Amino acid sequence: MDAKELLKKVRLIELKTKGLSSQVFSGEYHSAFKGRGMAFSEVREYMPGDEIRTIDWNVTARFNHPYVKVFHEEREMTVMLVIDISGSSSFGTRSQLKRELIAEIAAVISFSAIQNNDKIGVILFAGKPELYIPPKKGKKHILRIIRELIEFKPNTKETNIGTTLDYLNNVVKKRSIVFLISDFLDNSFEDQLKITNRKHDLVALQITDQAEYNLPKVGWVQLQDLESNQLKWVNTNLPKVRKRFADQGRSHDRYMKETFRKSGVDFAKISTGESYVKPLMNLFKNR
Repeated sequence: MDAKELLKKVRLIELKTKGLSSQVFSGEYHSAFKGRGMAFSEVREYMPGDEIRTIDWNVTARFNHPYVKVFHEEREMTVMLVIDISGSSSFGTRSQLKRELIAEIAAVISFSAIQNNDKIGVILFAGKPELYIPPKKGKKHILRIIRELIEFKPNTKETNIGTTLDYLNNVVKKRSIVFLISDFLDNSFEDQLKITNRKHDLVALQITDQAEYNLPKVGWVQLQDLESNQLKWVNTNLPKVRKRFADQGRSHDRYMKETFRKSGVDFAKISTGESYVKPLMNLFKNR
């Protein structure tokens, strides 16, 4: 992809997602992810309705008149996007690839974060962590994130979520909000999921495509595993073949839902070709 085409794609994602983040998600994001606590701001004279527990007794005694302490929420947080760019992210049958959908979702979260004065960082991973972008603020920083999501080429096609979560926990020492964005076709990371959720505020976004559940009836077709490059001929005219394919997709979804539940991780399922606004809004509101 040449520089002109890349810039155009980055600009299109910015235009679409920046407006969404300010018009739709800003309030929900702020409510869903709290700051580190309440910090003392100032004292002022007591007014009817103020809670007695907020009275500053030292100042009250000094001026012989009741004064209360005023606090504000320590809002600044660190947000980490841990994003799967393995081979399966290049799959998609509903007007966009998984990776294109992921880029938009990551941009929405990033713009929502900086509007709340939060830092945003990124880990791109496949069979191992491939790129770490330390948390920073600012529009220029977000545009870099979008560029990397569009054009970065991983060295491996496999997925290893467990290794990536171990890397996250080692490199990000401060408690952060972590969005783990993947299709979760790797099933060996449950222990790391629990550990990460204890150290950070972990949220999972499962990216899917309808073709992973519904095999069309089109005769003999050759399917390719985008992570192992393995090829397999399948007769899609056979009802039992289509049923087995659909059952495997639903079984994987049930497994992931139960894994997130046992780990105490909030999650949302988002499919290519469908709006991600409602799933994200519901996720934020339910928190």
